[in-house]
Amino acid sequence: MAATVKSREFDVIILGASGFTGKYVVREALKFLSSASGPLRSLALALAGRSPSKLAAALQWAAAASPPPPLSLISADVFDPTSLLALCRSTRIILNCVGPFHFYGDPVVAACVEAGTDYLDITGEPEFIERTETRYHERAEKAGSLVVSACGFDSVLAELGLMFHSRQWVPPAVPNRVEAYLSVESERSIVLNIGTYESAVVGMANVGRLLDLRRSRPKSARPVIVGPPPAKGPLIEHNKTLGLWAIKLPSVDAAVVRRTHAILAEHPHGLAGVNESDECAEKRKLYWSTVKPIHFGVKICAKSILGILRLIVTGLFLGLFGMFALGRSILLKFPSVFSLGWFRKTGPTEEEVRSASFIMWFIGHGYSDGNLASQRGRKPDTEVITRVSGPEAGYVTTPIILLQCALVVLSERDNLPKGGVLPPGIVFSHTNLQRRLEENGIFFDVISVKPSSLH
Repeated sequence: MAATVKSREFDVIILGASGFTGKYVVREALKFLSSASGPLRSLALALAGRSPSKLAAALQWAAAASPPPPLSLISADVFDPTSLLALCRSTRIILNCVGPFHFYGDPVVAACVEAGTDYLDITGEPEFIERTETRYHERAEKAGSLVVSACGFDSVLAELGLMFHSRQWVPPAVPNRVEAYLSVESERSIVLNIGTYESAVVGMANVGRLLDLRRSRPKSARPVIVGPPPAKGPLIEHNKTLGLWAIKLPSVDAAVVRRTHAILAEHPHGLAGVNESDECAEKRKLYWSTVKPIHFGVKICAKSILGILRLIVTGLFLGLFGMFALGRSILLKFPSVFSLGWFRKTGPTEEEVRSASFIMWFIGHGYSDGNLASQRGRKPDTEVITRVSGPEAGYVTTPIILLQCALVVLSERDNLPKGGVLPPGIVFSHTNLQRRLEENGIFFDVISVKPSSLH
């Protein structure tokens, strides 16, 4: 990173700090600052948003019983290009929490690219992510602006979890397919992040745009995956290993993973750091040599068939009403009704947040020897199960991930790509991000390696 960027007034600005998720990001940042040591102890943090009074209230809320630290509160509007550019020129990193990103994300990315500022966000909107890559990748590369979306529960855990899983296949064993099973649990009622619901509603309106965008882009490189593609399974699955019912989750995770795989197909040793040492380059190459491309999908789980039916009904409401403007307006006005209680405008209570947790199981099937895959009709003979688990997904895990991604950028910037619009897996997987997450209550575990039930 250029010296002019390193010497900016702030290290990190949280944009949208007074929003639903933004205030939890602030709370996580204050938690870090209170216990930080070394160079990051002097981290220069500021909060930005449209209303200074709301920013002050969010800071007071995040500080809880303690006096709030004297952070700069900066008035900024995503539709005021002049103020937004000045904001981006004052910091090394923007953490963007202003969604839905389809409406509010583009001006922030544009300002960061023009300012040569690094940008991280928590979006789970595929159309925004892919449109951003199409519009800004080349400019961001030249400007030295690292633009990384989906730096929250979507999609860092899918990426790092899959990389962790892939590395458990020790040669000559090779993976063929991995299905991630997401289970959200709570001792109280489960109330999910309202931003996720809003993004889903917006996403329904942009399905056509996303398909047109994908058709208009050049075909990306395809990774070579050992063995045949998996057969299309049933709509509803009863996974006996987990004791859970599951249905395919139309999340951004699979698309983000495919982007990382496509980059690896062209750059099998990952992307070189802007000023990385020979030692770091060797470490990066060694890491990526242990990662294998895999067919990947995501399913969401419930303990009973009734839970799955509840998910299906919610999906039908989104699909039916989300295709026209009046329907979207109704969906956004009454989230609790149309999600059957999964989402509500006021968000979860603190007790509901504290009592919630998640588990993401990665069940992989492959071959004990890669040569077996070439035998006609040969089914996978090996199963590997790994797991990622942690606290509540939207308001606890997402802020942890976003902040730790920012700290990796600050502390390891020379070892990261110069710039460009990139998925989190290709940027962070070979860094110490996984260790950082484990130190903050998000765990990666190997459950079993055994002969496959498919054999």
